[in-house]
Amino acid sequence: MGDLTWWDGVDDQARAWLIAHNGEAVAPDVLDQIVAAGGDLTTDAWWVGQTGPEGVHLSDEATDWIETVANEE
Repeated sequence: MGDLTWWDGVDDQARAWLIAHNGEAVAPDVLDQIVAAGGDLTTDAWWVGQTGPEGVHLSDEATDWIETVANEE
C-alpha cells in the first residue's frame, strides 16, 4: 500500500466526504475530483476497489489509509 497520490489534489470538501463516507461508493463529483487530481481508474491502481451498480468503491487498503489519515487529524 502506498499513499493516495491524488489526496492532496482534491479539495477539503471532497476529503471530508471521503472521511465521512469511508467504505461507501464514491460520489460522482468526488470521483471526478480524484480523476482530475491524477487518480487513474483505468489501471490496476491499489486504491481502486470494486465497481458495481452503486458506483466505484475504494479498495480496503485505501479505506484503511483514509481512516488512518482521519484519525491523525
